[in-house]
Amino acid sequence: MLIKSADDKTSDIDTLTSLAARPDVSSETRQRIEQEIRNIQAGVRGERDAAYEIDFIYKASNNWAVIHDLRIEHEGRVAQIDHLVINRMLEIWLCESKHFSEGVSINEHGEFSAFYGGKPRGVASPIEQNRKHASVLDALFRSHRIEIPNRLGFTITPKINCVVLISKNARISRPKTKVDRIDSIIKVDQLKVHIEKSMDSNPLSIGRVIGSDALEKIARSIAATHQPLSFNWAARFGVVDAPIQSTPVEATKPSEGEVDKSLGKLFCASCKANVSFAVAKFCWHHKSRFDGKVYCMECQSNFPK
Repeated sequence: MLIKSADDKTSDIDTLTSLAARPDVSSETRQRIEQEIRNIQAGVRGERDAAYEIDFIYKASNNWAVIHDLRIEHEGRVAQIDHLVINRMLEIWLCESKHFSEGVSINEHGEFSAFYGGKPRGVASPIEQNRKHASVLDALFRSHRIEIPNRLGFTITPKINCVVLISKNARISRPKTKVDRIDSIIKVDQLKVHIEKSMDSNPLSIGRVIGSDALEKIARSIAATHQPLSFNWAARFGVVDAPIQSTPVEATKPSEGEVDKSLGKLFCASCKANVSFAVAKFCWHHKSRFDGKVYCMECQSNFPK
């Protein structure tokens, strides 16, 4: 059963695109913003591909619960979990998805390098990232914020397994020597086989099995802890509030009512606040969304994406 889908990142990309189009942004800052857009898009692709595989296998089953894109804050720590898969024995597979389109290499010390343009670049260990996320999730369970059913007078302790999902078209270069938890790094299309191998096969484990209704209740309680992070992208990139622009006449001709002719400035069709040319240009390029009118960034949020 699907409990939660991934949050929509369109708004973040639109905001960053609007920032990058501003004429007062330096070329260096614009490059940083454009790189952030690429990072978000790559992350979305990786999570989307993994979500497709997970949903294809488990979405229709009442014996499994699936949560995508879960952000937990607990006791001063944060876990940004890409995917959770839970079964009726409360075995949890915490999945970190990585879109290494050209592949990833791990050396004998457990250090990771991703390939970009055929060249390796050191990256943080997704195994360690996942381990930290699992620690936060475990602490959440131990805090009793999530109600867990009893069996034979004992509270079932959820078992957390960590998996790192790599694009099925990417190569994985593994060291010849044994590295701790390296078996948790798999291609996304191998997830079902990996989960089946790691499931508890002890016949006595039948005592841990809970009903589908109880599984759904627990999964929804976990999803309810989700605290999405809202970025102030302008502040993050050191971009001040949009400056007042002189009368712009480029690319697209503004419609009537968008320009205060006495002052030569653009203004919002709703709140009448002055807007920059970059903000107006963004609206003109999304005519179907804004009905051909110009709105400030705050008023843009009132329109469906």
